[in-house]
Amino acid sequence: MRRLLIAGILAIVPFQLHAQGRGQAPLTGRTAAPFDITGYWVALVTDDWRYRMLTPPKGNVDYLPVNAEGRGATEAWDPAKDEASGEQCKVYGAGGVMRLPGRLHITWESDNTLRIDTDAGTQTRRFFFGGSQPPTGEPTWQGYSVARWDVPGRGRGAAATGRGQLTATTTRLRPGYLRKNGVPYSGNAVLNEYFVRLVDNGGQEYLAVTIFVDDPQYLQQPYIKTYQYKKQRDASGWNPTPCSAR
Repeated sequence: MRRLLIAGILAIVPFQLHAQGRGQAPLTGRTAAPFDITGYWVALVTDDWRYRMLTPPKGNVDYLPVNAEGRGATEAWDPAKDEASGEQCKVYGAGGVMRLPGRLHITWESDNTLRIDTDAGTQTRRFFFGGSQPPTGEPTWQGYSVARWDVPGRGRGAAATGRGQLTATTTRLRPGYLRKNGVPYSGNAVLNEYFVRLVDNGGQEYLAVTIFVDDPQYLQQPYIKTYQYKKQRDASGWNPTPCSAR
């Protein structure tokens, strides 16, 4: 199933965000959306339960393609040191926060800015459409994310079919953790994410988020993982909590 999902993601043809026909205004990220991604979504922890619900033991790198430097950094993990240096949010950066149990609240902050709030760690991610320029200043936990809508086919009206995916690429990351026990990613890591909506026979919506983390400093090969979320009717269970290093 996972191989089919990834193959489907890679096969989708980019849909350029321009109007069909002369005299029409260019489509924005919001108007080009092939489906409504907004609302509250709760994580479904259906696999890797013990690595997501619990903090793995120090030095554990099960199922992660870390290299020798990555393994050494994991074995040196010290949560007390992270707390003392104000680094307790390392696993709540863009490279790790989507795997944590909890909820997402997705809204449009503007026509070309999609906002994703997480109750785990009380973080805010922003996806920028339309070729905005990256900010100046220091890297941040959530980095800088550029996004686009990709839909299958190139015909007119494709954005109204309900099919397609949100693709986001994140750079300018502050170094963080892939897992809470200190498995690292560096400030040079590149995060590619693919958001696909799924609907079951009863009409229940799900969001499958496949991540590709490319970080030659700590990984032998890109780390690829898919996480699932279920759409909620309201904000039930929404519970923002602070970052925790343990």
